[in-house]
Amino acid sequence: MTKPRVVIVGAGFAGYHAAKALSRLAGKRAEIVVLNTTDYFLYLPLLPEVAAGVVEPTRIAVPLAGTLDGVRVVVGEADRVDLQNRWVGYRSVEGDHGQLAYDRLVLSVGSVNKLLPIPGVTEYAHGFRGLPEALYLHDHVVRQVELAELAEDPAEQRSRTTFVVVGAGYTGTEVAAHGQLFTDRLMAQRPHLKVRPRWMLLDVAPRVLPELDQRLSVTADRVLRRRGVDVRMGTSVSEATPDGVMLTDGEYVPTCSLVWCVGVRPDPFVAELGLRTEKGRLVVDEYLNVPGYPEVFACGDAAAVPDATRPGQICAMTAQHAQRQGKLAAHNIAASYGRGTRKTYKHRDLGWVVDLGGKEAAANPLHVPLAGLPAKTVTRGYHLYAMPSNRARVGADWLLDAALPRPAVQLGLVPANAVPLESESPEMVRRR
Repeated sequence: MTKPRVVIVGAGFAGYHAAKALSRLAGKRAEIVVLNTTDYFLYLPLLPEVAAGVVEPTRIAVPLAGTLDGVRVVVGEADRVDLQNRWVGYRSVEGDHGQLAYDRLVLSVGSVNKLLPIPGVTEYAHGFRGLPEALYLHDHVVRQVELAELAEDPAEQRSRTTFVVVGAGYTGTEVAAHGQLFTDRLMAQRPHLKVRPRWMLLDVAPRVLPELDQRLSVTADRVLRRRGVDVRMGTSVSEATPDGVMLTDGEYVPTCSLVWCVGVRPDPFVAELGLRTEKGRLVVDEYLNVPGYPEVFACGDAAAVPDATRPGQICAMTAQHAQRQGKLAAHNIAASYGRGTRKTYKHRDLGWVVDLGGKEAAANPLHVPLAGLPAKTVTRGYHLYAMPSNRARVGADWLLDAALPRPAVQLGLVPANAVPLESESPEMVRRR
């Protein structure tokens, strides 16, 4: 008898944990196939530490093969879903086309950079959603500091050592916090550089980390300002040019560096499915089923999952939700084959952690506000707990960074044109 096949499209927080849980629940009774654009699961929360040179990039790239027991991994990009005949079409990394038939389908394609209609942004800004973007930013920052050291014109020095981050949410705040420490270390290694690099953090919101508890916001804001980050709330970019950015308050800031962290939007692939959406996300019921297609499940950033704690609203696009939804999708798929009973999605917020670099962090585990070393301990402990693999290697990188000078060189592996802001696959280097 042919085993039923479950195809999981996307191996982010939702897809990876769906596959991991389903391999445990189904055992050898089902064939589980993961279709993903890369052969690894990316632990996104540590991406700012990769850009700052604290953690090696391979540490946060958890290989799918070897960590998903009994799961077949297909590296490719989904380009079509035939819901009537139950197959997924995809394009491999070599450009070949293939199909995967399914009995159950999990759509967990995730999200991409959120774009706004601001002149020049798509041409001159770079996002921060994938490993290539983090590697590019690391090289770019080192390059600008090196060029500033060589420049004789004070205006050019200031321009090259000014780094503008738009978006004071979780990602933007961590990028600016780690970035200021990183460039301070670079400056200390270059005695001929007389201009201290400046990081600017902009957002139209009234405070840093507007989506989190205000106590976390106050802690992060205090650390950033004390460190020297130019935090400007209620301000954003109205235009980007090759030489700088015009702010919404009328000030022009000369810069060679614009980092776009304003948020995410569902992968455009969702809109091509012909299914009902809400705010660009697939409509699902409380069991994560797509209405009208009991064999299709959706979870993570791509799904508009009803929020049981806020009736009438949908869950936020966070890793916490995605991971738990992936596990529930696996449970409900197993239930659809008679193993257990279906469950609805319910999630209680367990708190947040924000790593601010050095000895600083902000956290509220179980809603207990923490700052400084206690928050740092909780933050790093949480990341080690949440990572599916590579824990010892990440911990070793943290110890080495605390004890030894941080090496900083530009390898030039990812050119600027390979990581455009307007990309449906920010986790991949775009080939020209």
